[in-house]
Amino acid sequence: MQLKVTVNGVAYDVEVEVEEEPHPTIGAIFMSGGTFSPTPQKPAAGGPAGDNAVTAPLAGTVTRVLVEEGQAIEAGDVVVVLEAMKMETEISAPQAGTVDAVHVSPGTAVTSGQVLLEIS
Repeated sequence: MQLKVTVNGVAYDVEVEVEEEPHPTIGAIFMSGGTFSPTPQKPAAGGPAGDNAVTAPLAGTVTRVLVEEGQAIEAGDVVVVLEAMKMETEISAPQAGTVDAVHVSPGTAVTSGQVLLEIS
């Protein structure tokens, strides 16, 4: 697929090649005679993501952790606050339970899907 991309006022002709595999991957990008092939990243560190994990819905920086290990919480309680693009996002507990582990602290940079804490 041929694309024309403009970056900082400079136009580039870009060819995007999508590989056919059972699991979709990122294709290669050809620019100015060079090739850029991003590699898929492994899930972010922070513990196993299971049914009891509270994960980051987007990449950002943790500004507040409002719970601690051993604390009883209710479904809907705000447990972590993230900042992304100068906006704060409150992360709520999906279920009632006890906080088993907290994997982040204020100032931690997180990726989308990264485990923030675990509830039992």
